[in-house]
Amino acid sequence: MKIAPFKLERYFAKYEFSAKYLLSSSDCDGFRMNDILSMANIEELKLWQNLQLGYTESQGLPMLREEITTLYSNISSDEVMVLTPEEGIFVALNCILSKDDHVICMAPSYQSLHQIVSSIGCDITFWLPDEEKGWYFDPNDIEKAIKSNTKLIIVNFPHNPTGYLPLLPDFQRIIDIAKKHNLILFSDEMYRYLEHDSSLRLPSASDLYVNAVSLSGLSKTFGLAGLRIGWLTTQNHGLLKEMATFKDYTTICNSAPSEVLGLIGLRHKDLLIEANLKKIKRNLNLLNEFIEQYNHVLSWYKPSAGTVGLAKLNVDIPSYDFCEKIAKESGIMIVPSEMFDFGNKHIRLGFGRENLPEVLDKFAQNFI
Repeated sequence: MKIAPFKLERYFAKYEFSAKYLLSSSDCDGFRMNDILSMANIEELKLWQNLQLGYTESQGLPMLREEITTLYSNISSDEVMVLTPEEGIFVALNCILSKDDHVICMAPSYQSLHQIVSSIGCDITFWLPDEEKGWYFDPNDIEKAIKSNTKLIIVNFPHNPTGYLPLLPDFQRIIDIAKKHNLILFSDEMYRYLEHDSSLRLPSASDLYVNAVSLSGLSKTFGLAGLRIGWLTTQNHGLLKEMATFKDYTTICNSAPSEVLGLIGLRHKDLLIEANLKKIKRNLNLLNEFIEQYNHVLSWYKPSAGTVGLAKLNVDIPSYDFCEKIAKESGIMIVPSEMFDFGNKHIRLGFGRENLPEVLDKFAQNFI
């Protein structure tokens, strides 16, 4: 497969470990390994201390898969496959699609959600939001886009990069459309459990529809990106078997230490989520006040979930040039909307890091 460069990841490669400040990260600060081990009970510590560094089960550590099911209502441990999150997208899309298929995909979105589709040779229709309605994605637009060869709908809620979260009736409408037309639904749920109001949390698509495949993992919600642990869930056992077979050509199996640390983290998930949400809510208020103060430069619709939002630039400069200028003069990395193939008038802002107040003070010096 020939595939285009991943613009967002190449941009991060340029600045993530050289810029002094990050203002576009989509993850929260990573917890230290000692933080996770300090939560462990005696049984969990024995698992860690007696860990053998051999091959692991391809589908994932059984105890980890069982713990993952606590995040769902209708998913059993044999309906979970553990892999890295990016691998999950690659594996699932390659198993679902053939080159003559048509796909409906949200945009803007994480590039691999549509780039892999394009590289397989599929026709894509992009489902676009209405910015003036707070980045509203109208489910009726999906049904209008369906063709005779439509095979798959790809969604991502909470949404990266806008922070949009639909209400349950709209999400259920997406499920109903997929059922009505017998389409597979791929649902990127990496930011689930980071709703700023927990009452708005959506059920997992894989809980609601047998032909849905949900992606989640430890990177965003749980602050454990370095473990590289994610998972796919689906009640479609035939498709799950295909994906497990395909995985033999990617990683084969997962890192044994990562699986055990991930298990410990998930067993104490409430502590991790609470710590991250506390930081996110504080930072979001600070960032919203910042944007209101400097509304001649930026404006946005305040995100309702996750760790990122998409702000509009109110200055006459392409977003890429704006971000490059800020990076070079202030040492602050910001992602321009060109990295999402979404024009040149927006920037993605992240608010999951502890040092956001310091970063905003530095950022403000550009506008004084």
